[in-house]
Amino acid sequence: MKIVMAVIKPFKLEEVRDALTALGVHGLTVTEVKGYGRQKGHTEIYRGAEYAVSFLPKLKIEVAVASDLVPQVIDAITAAARTGQIGDGKIFVLSLEKAVRIRTGETDVDAL
Repeated sequence: MKIVMAVIKPFKLEEVRDALTALGVHGLTVTEVKGYGRQKGHTEIYRGAEYAVSFLPKLKIEVAVASDLVPQVIDAITAAARTGQIGDGKIFVLSLEKAVRIRTGETDVDAL
């Protein structure tokens, strides 16, 4: 089992969710986050004044999947979240040792 964590632009959430649902991924967690990558933020002009925006708003999506589904999940997120612009985001894959569904006591892949 793996956790696929993706940091994406906020307006791409629905497209990513639809792509994951089409794969049969049943649940995901979304968190509002702020951060920056290589571009170190950007500069905006508001009412004639220039402001440096260091931390850009993003969404972090976390989804637990079976190990054999990871390549399809990565491809789906990449295709749905890509705009071709700087700041499209990143995908991280982490190992998941154990999962337990609290209501039924099911474990591991059955709990997903």
